[in-house]
Amino acid sequence: MSASEPSGPTASPPAARGNLGRTFRAFHYPKFRLMWSGAFTSTTGSFVQEVAQSWLVYQLTSDPFLLGLTVFLNNGPILLFSLIGGVAADRMDRRHLLLGSQFVQMASALTLAVLLSLDMLEIWHILAAAFTTGMGQAFGGPAYQALIPSLVDEEDLPNAIALMSIQFNLASVIGRAIGGVSFAALGAAACFYINGFSFLAVIFSLFLLPVGFVPSKQQANVLHSLKEGVRFVVHKRAMLSLVVLAVCTAMLGVPMMTLLPVFARDVFGLDEIGFSRMAAVFGAGGVAGALTVAWLGSKRNKGRRALLMQISLGLTVLLFAVSRSLPLSGVALFFAGASVLAVFASINSLVQLLAPENMRGRILGVYNTAFRGSMALGPLAAGYFARTFTASAVLAFNGTVLILVALWFLARNVEVKRL
Repeated sequence: MSASEPSGPTASPPAARGNLGRTFRAFHYPKFRLMWSGAFTSTTGSFVQEVAQSWLVYQLTSDPFLLGLTVFLNNGPILLFSLIGGVAADRMDRRHLLLGSQFVQMASALTLAVLLSLDMLEIWHILAAAFTTGMGQAFGGPAYQALIPSLVDEEDLPNAIALMSIQFNLASVIGRAIGGVSFAALGAAACFYINGFSFLAVIFSLFLLPVGFVPSKQQANVLHSLKEGVRFVVHKRAMLSLVVLAVCTAMLGVPMMTLLPVFARDVFGLDEIGFSRMAAVFGAGGVAGALTVAWLGSKRNKGRRALLMQISLGLTVLLFAVSRSLPLSGVALFFAGASVLAVFASINSLVQLLAPENMRGRILGVYNTAFRGSMALGPLAAGYFARTFTASAVLAFNGTVLILVALWFLARNVEVKRL
């Protein structure tokens, strides 16, 4: 792709024909395809490492709290710094932020790989690397999300966001399958090396992209800019409702994957291959859910659909918590993956559509702070309470609350239902 291309979408894609054309409409944009393919390769590598890392932590410690702590340290920096990252995304070339983020994450993965190869890896190294990776994501996340609208026309933005969710979940299926096989055959170090070098794909794609956002000269200081983003979210009730809904879903839905090693090893007696297969089933469900959102595209009632899918998520989390049948638990995992990604993709597209371009980075910074902060706190709390009670009891509680929250929004919150 030449650097002389215009920064916005080159042209509207031809009219989509049939269900397949409508589902993959955003792929008509060359810059979106480039970004998607780079992100897919990198995300696949991340899930290869995740399988090895989760199993390694539980194998070394047999402590569900440390599983939650690892997730917390990965997402904690996003809670602390994503607001600043959002301001930065509105003040500088978003590609530069993304490139810095990728280099930090690549260095973190390769450091773990080298330590493990030298038989010097300790649990604190994994925790420190998780925090470092989270720092990179805190600044890269808002820039990444804010860059997507510059790759497609506005009418195709919901489809583009859904397709980005598909790449995430397709990568989770493939990455976890590769991770399980690689971990068993080659060891954990190979999984960390695979992840480290996978970042080269997204770095290469970012170098090929033309500038998609040129920030205007900012007169206000950083603190004032940050307050503007927070004020917009707080005073726009529909936006605030979406953030609250995302927080509840992340806080209560994500711990299902965090505690999956506990169910795989202690409930079903599986090894790392069996665990990776369970994780891949969840990811396959996520692909199905994101494909559904992409197929629906810009159809109305996205808010109501998100609430209905949250009820589905609560029911499947509850079913997984009480099931002692591996096939039934697999069914629950699949539909939980479909439900959680349908909720997240729907909410993300609605947030993007409600955000004005000149404040998009800051608004997404606020959204990421709340969303990823909840992804940090939810698994940490789940791991802590799984020590005192059981993993099954924690997920049963989470599933019940997810259902009650969605029912309350359906009954009382008109703003979300109208979106």
